[in-house]
Amino acid sequence: MAEALKVDSLYKNFGALQVVRDLSFSIPAEERRVVIIGPNGAGKTTLFNLISGELPPSGGAIHLFGRDVTKMPCYRRTRMGLARTFQITDLFPYFTLMENLLLALQAHDPCAYQMLRPLRSYGHLYEKAEKLLRQMKLWEKRDFAITALSHGEMRLVELMLGIAGGPRILLLDEPTAGLTRSEGVWLANMIQNLLKDVTLLIIEHDMQIAFALAERIIVLHQGAIVADGKPEEVRTNPRIKEIYLGTVS
Repeated sequence: MAEALKVDSLYKNFGALQVVRDLSFSIPAEERRVVIIGPNGAGKTTLFNLISGELPPSGGAIHLFGRDVTKMPCYRRTRMGLARTFQITDLFPYFTLMENLLLALQAHDPCAYQMLRPLRSYGHLYEKAEKLLRQMKLWEKRDFAITALSHGEMRLVELMLGIAGGPRILLLDEPTAGLTRSEGVWLANMIQNLLKDVTLLIIEHDMQIAFALAERIIVLHQGAIVADGKPEEVRTNPRIKEIYLGTVS
């Protein structure tokens, strides 16, 4: 079975502090929603930084679609089909929603960018942007400044920017962070409905949303994997339930 992602004996040290310890797991290309949970300091975001190429590992290897990318820079991993969103929303605040999306689409397009050429003149990009905005039910707000959107809508825009380049694997770092429960459920439904053909690796702090999204759950503790399995297997594991899941039933 082909693998979208393989992490092999991965380590990351910051001086004497070992943040990621001997991590090994793989995600088949056919698997769609793998959720990573664990307490603060478990190494979840550091793992994402290693997979995306923002941090070099101290040891071990990372493979994307069968290729060793351990020493490969971020932009080359992006060209192979890897994309990522971040825990903290990072958009151009003085640009409109449409302008933010067009810039993201242009970054993945082979056409040459010309500074004095209006973004709207890139017709094929505008068509892609319109399709995404209509899918996300944000078309009517296309000319709103980003700052005029709600926090939930901005998280949705982050998701759109992540899928703008048509990735094969997408890392979502706490997509529902800062949202109300109803907003989080709404965003989780959008993720399930609109990203059916993309392999998702998701860090999620909300246990109810994590279990609703996941086909598989990986539990990290102190930089190591302490559980990896189907949601029900993790849910009923006495140690995991006591340490990580609290009163979730």
